[in-house]
Amino acid sequence: MPTIAPLDLSGHCVDARFIRDVPFFALADGTIHRLDNGHKETQAHDGLLCAVPSFDGKLLLTGGEDGRICTTGLNGEAQELNILPRKWMTALAAAPNGAIAFASGRSAWVRSPDGSLREFPHERSVEGVAFAPKGFRLAVARYNGVTLHWPATNGAPTELEWKGAHVSVTYSPDNRFLVTSMQENALHGWRLEDNRHMRMTGYPNKVKSWSWSVKGKWLATSGAPAAIIWPFAGKDGPMGKAPLELGTRGDSLVSAVACHPVEEIVAIGYSDGMILVGRFGDQKEVLLRRPGKGAISSMNWDTAGHRLVFGTEVGDCGVVDIAM
Repeated sequence: MPTIAPLDLSGHCVDARFIRDVPFFALADGTIHRLDNGHKETQAHDGLLCAVPSFDGKLLLTGGEDGRICTTGLNGEAQELNILPRKWMTALAAAPNGAIAFASGRSAWVRSPDGSLREFPHERSVEGVAFAPKGFRLAVARYNGVTLHWPATNGAPTELEWKGAHVSVTYSPDNRFLVTSMQENALHGWRLEDNRHMRMTGYPNKVKSWSWSVKGKWLATSGAPAAIIWPFAGKDGPMGKAPLELGTRGDSLVSAVACHPVEEIVAIGYSDGMILVGRFGDQKEVLLRRPGKGAISSMNWDTAGHRLVFGTEVGDCGVVDIAM
């Protein structure tokens, strides 16, 4: 049976993940908590809006209402990488070469490994940023589509148009597809070899969480009473194919998903705090956590896939150990 080590914090958990296999919890009040030989706390921001791991997984990158981009590691020190006063940092992405991208208002910025900064202004507000798998290309989600930049060159950007507000963006691990979540209850995608459109609709709620499976064959998503898992293995991706549905419940919506780093399974978190794990192949499901306080807002596995860290909208956090 899985065992749970609870951590009762106060406030919305924006991001829960392992940094060097140590559980980190980034809260909206700007504090970062970690379970490293006891409970330790760092005040990183005056209001925290977004968090992602550095590409090597050794640091937590965070952006705040204070205009700061910071990194926090196992030493607990929040190191400021950049500050743009009076701007809210609403999106972050990390590239393999050490570059990072962040966004505020109508601009995205790329900070190179040498510390130099390049701004990419847009006509409408920037909602999400993502680097392509090799890190050379940056996707910027915006109103009515996505703009693709080459940050290291002065080449013209590529515009991918689709009407509506696109609020986050992700590349498939094999760089064949680009997918956005939308303000409406839908995903939109493009096959990058020919920019062919892909529509993924039918959600009763907005998709706020997604996760690629270990080999990139599946994209698991929240926003329905089940985890909706789209197939991306074939040449056409999900076009003309029905998604898998795992963990269907009649009384609670899926609020967070996290694919396992080794196996073809996914952790499914719900709006009532419950967590299941489901397997893609035979659709078998196992209960990891009974309902608790608040919706699951973030989940991530450790590198071995033995532990799952989770946070909720009210700070009811913890670590699930599934190793037998």
